[in-house]
Amino acid sequence: MRAAVELKTDYQLVSRQWKRDPTPVKIGDREIGEGRLFIIAGPCSVETEEQILTTAKAVKEAGADALRGGAFKPRTSPYTFQGLGERGLILLAKAREATGLPITTELMDPEDLPLVVKYADAIQVGARNMQNFTLLKKLGRAGKPVLLKRGFGNTIDEWLLAAEYIALHGNGDVVLVERGIRTFDRTLRFTLDVGAIAYAKQHTHLPVIGDPSHPAGDRRFVIPLALAILAAGADGLIVEVHPDPDNAWSDAKQQLTFEQFKELVEKARAVARALGRV
Repeated sequence: MRAAVELKTDYQLVSRQWKRDPTPVKIGDREIGEGRLFIIAGPCSVETEEQILTTAKAVKEAGADALRGGAFKPRTSPYTFQGLGERGLILLAKAREATGLPITTELMDPEDLPLVVKYADAIQVGARNMQNFTLLKKLGRAGKPVLLKRGFGNTIDEWLLAAEYIALHGNGDVVLVERGIRTFDRTLRFTLDVGAIAYAKQHTHLPVIGDPSHPAGDRRFVIPLALAILAAGADGLIVEVHPDPDNAWSDAKQQLTFEQFKELVEKARAVARALGRV
């Protein structure tokens, strides 16, 4: 041992005090955090084979780097659509085969980890599970990149400590996702915390992306929030897109049409170029 360094932070392995240079995370054959814009897009929920295949082809053509889609859905009401389960994962895999896009999907129950690992290129931890420490520990041993969403009632430090759980248990491939927090203002669905993006970029070496769909809650505001996310320094976006948003089985109001997604990609690339992130 040449030297011992005391890290003055509760989160250590994900801190820039531990590692100064950014750590890109590979999803499929593409990397987040290596200096270029990375966009993940797809429906809130996988509904049918036609829906997910049509969406995958459309978002790839528009410039997406990866496909998202929910097979297991954490819904506020127990009476709403809960996802297709393994059938949804199978359909996502078909979409990957058809387009070449790597797939990301949310894991809710630690018992479903082997099933999700079988199909997904990266695993999302939703806001409600950000402090599910049993799940975080298992993801540390799963061998798959993790997209860790900040809980809507959690501090930035709690978010980074959740990432530390995953890293401490063996998995440094963590992407931080800011998706809005709950505040006194209910004008939009959540309040996008762009300051958290800037803070995370300066204090950790992990890639940081933003979700403009959930804080917006309304597709009219998704593009402006997406551009704010990138202007704050994020490495990319994760966006909900649907072929017929008004008839989506979940989160109908906030999902973009294909044309809106094309517009988003064009504007996002312009912002990225201005910031030197080609």
